[in-house]
Amino acid sequence: GGYKKNNMKKKIILIIDTEGEGALWGRVLFDNNLLIDSGKTVQQIERKMSKLLMDFHQLKQDNFAFEIQYDISGLFEDKSFLNASVVADRAGISRLMMRQYRTGNKFPTLEKLNKLEFAIKEMAEELKSIKLSKTKTKRA
Repeated sequence: GGYKKNNMKKKIILIIDTEGEGALWGRVLFDNNLLIDSGKTVQQIERKMSKLLMDFHQLKQDNFAFEIQYDISGLFEDKSFLNASVVADRAGISRLMMRQYRTGNKFPTLEKLNKLEFAIKEMAEELKSIKLSKTKTKRA
């Protein structure tokens, strides 16, 4: 009980990362219990985590919603269309440092994480505003 507040679902943070073998890993910390599982997609991990939350905490799926957060490695594994070098350039972070973040050898500061997130969201806004020409005229 006590999970529904003003008809809002309880928000549970699900962090996505990777160990470089192509599989994605998800982790949830709930009531001091760390739940970890892997999958090929974020959706698959969400399903597995929902089952774990039900099995270990009797938490029904309609009582919560996942907030997906990405570790740098997980972001570029799951969103493979994102070019890490371009994101680094736009965020004002060296490509070498970005490689260190992606491999987990180094971890970005909060300031650098904010710069990366801002750069990615700025790119998303640019993509949302794209309009492709539908006219069939050819160049001479």
